[in-house]
Amino acid sequence: MNVTPTSLPDVLLIEPQIHGDQRGWFVESWQRERYREAGIDADFLQDNQSLSSHGTLRGLHIQNPHGQGKLVQVIQGEVYDVAVDVRRSSPYFGRWTGAHLSGENKHQLWVPKGFLHGFLVLSQTALFSYKCTELYHPETQFAVRWDDPDIGIAWPLEGEPKLSAKDLHAPRLRDIPEARLPD
Repeated sequence: MNVTPTSLPDVLLIEPQIHGDQRGWFVESWQRERYREAGIDADFLQDNQSLSSHGTLRGLHIQNPHGQGKLVQVIQGEVYDVAVDVRRSSPYFGRWTGAHLSGENKHQLWVPKGFLHGFLVLSQTALFSYKCTELYHPETQFAVRWDDPDIGIAWPLEGEPKLSAKDLHAPRLRDIPEARLPD
């Protein structure tokens, strides 16, 4: 398995080893000791999956308190996955990184707690999977605008994205009270 720090050092791109032959392939998508050695010492409490259609943009989401670290991957299809550092004390506050994740490349992204997370579906559909270090607490979750100009994410968009009402009306990062953001 190859683990590469992104432009945000705490966000890691993981390329699991793929074993394949004429029958298909096998990949170990999580193994506690191996991931711990790679810097992901996480106790996962919840697994989630979503199925989304082309052009769907989910995010940018975070929950605080009860922050979630997320190990994300695409089972089928392709997405552009993004993490934004919103830890108040971080020297990388407001900076983002992104990666193409697909069922074909089998890459994963480790998004630690304290980061906004979102993804854009590039394929016809995408089956997205993520392991979370904290349970879902809807009362503590909030969103930041996907197109916040202060963050400046370069989404690989073709036209306008499909958004939920919550994401469509999300505020900019600068409009979130500082006390609402993680340390």
